[in-house]
Amino acid sequence: MPKRTKSYEAGLHERLQDPSYAVEYLRAALEDDEEGADAVFLLALRDVAQANQMTRVAEATGLNRESLYKMLSGRGNPGIHSLKAVLNAVGLRLSVEVAGDKPTPLLPGGSVPVGRAG
Repeated sequence: MPKRTKSYEAGLHERLQDPSYAVEYLRAALEDDEEGADAVFLLALRDVAQANQMTRVAEATGLNRESLYKMLSGRGNPGIHSLKAVLNAVGLRLSVEVAGDKPTPLLPGGSVPVGRAG
């Protein structure tokens, strides 16, 4: 009797329906700082959108499916409004947190405070 197994993609999409798993998946994609990292994040977001039925996501964002696939391709270049719309459609939202290496704050006009350069 043949063993029945799920494809990797089917299993991934099943796990990505859990919002907590989707958040960690997207965070992991954002941790890559190398060239092409933006494409990695967009492809990860596409996985999340597919896990949540791309047609439903397209309807919720007001985009057609073809535009959504193009936007979430490795060559996509979505604006912040579109990213927020996709995240909202899958039950997530964009947030910002303090980086591990805190940058030196700039004074008005863009100058660095005395004694804080470098």
